[in-house]
Amino acid sequence: MPALTPLSARPSALANWLFAVAALVFTMVVVGGITRLTESGLSITEWKPITGAIPPLNEAAWMAEFVKYQKIPEYIEINKGMSLNEFKNIYFWEWLHRLLGRLIGIAFALPLVWFAVRQAIPKGYGPRLVALLALGGLQGAIGWWMVTSGLVNRTDVSHIRLAVHLLTALFILGGLIWTALDLKALAKDPAAKPARLTPLAVGVAAILFVQLLLGAFVAGLDAGHASNTWPLMGGQFFPAAAVWEGLSSLANDPQITHFVHRWWAWVTVAALVVLARAARRIGNRPASIAIHIAFGTQILLGIATVLSGVDIHLAVLHQAVGATLVAATAWGMHAIGKQA
Repeated sequence: MPALTPLSARPSALANWLFAVAALVFTMVVVGGITRLTESGLSITEWKPITGAIPPLNEAAWMAEFVKYQKIPEYIEINKGMSLNEFKNIYFWEWLHRLLGRLIGIAFALPLVWFAVRQAIPKGYGPRLVALLALGGLQGAIGWWMVTSGLVNRTDVSHIRLAVHLLTALFILGGLIWTALDLKALAKDPAAKPARLTPLAVGVAAILFVQLLLGAFVAGLDAGHASNTWPLMGGQFFPAAAVWEGLSSLANDPQITHFVHRWWAWVTVAALVVLARAARRIGNRPASIAIHIAFGTQILLGIATVLSGVDIHLAVLHQAVGATLVAATAWGMHAIGKQA
């Protein structure tokens, strides 16, 4: 392995850079949650990757943007009569969300080119970094694909497309953390090999994926409002208003989606406890602690969000800790993968 790592390689510097990009992705996930909860996502009706970075700079420009928004169903059916100042408020969150996407692209692409020119990328890591860059570009396209679903025949975006958008962001976050940890290990030991995905890690990831998918559906369907009680829903274990019509109900019936999300959480907790204990057994106690803190906090926030009737502050924290849980899980999966 040492022969595959040139003297010019700087794995530690690359790892720190990837951790910084991961922090930006985390921030974008949080801002995305605020954008969704404030119903700001459809305020910008065009996709201008370059010029769109500049917001309206005068009243005429603001009115032009407002007129475009007034033509879509969300304004016509829900927000008709909205003032220009109210429009500016929702425009801000969508603009900030898109600006962060551009910033992440720059923060990843430019250093990647610089490291490549300096031959600072260890052998075998170039393709992985390029793949992460490509996935980030795809995420921008997915974001616009999501927005277009709410511009013509709907007053909101498709919850299916929202789920794809959110899960792709979390996958990128996990990939950044995993790659950074590989590079940190390489910096300590030039003979270190990349961590492998173990069967346990794959199983835990699959269970967590289902929970995150359900969470995205809950968000997109506003299913958090299906019940403001816990553990029962409307005084019953299974919501009386729910109608089971096959597996499609999991993605389309707010009552059922909410119900399964709140109880699949405990399956996820059990899987994460197993992962955390496995990480601790091999000596990575910090990863184990991080996983326990993340899922414990997430469970409490989920319950509090339901009981509060989906208070926006609690709901944003719930999404933020969800992203933190993904990062902690990636850490634990990586830890046991180093031993494989």
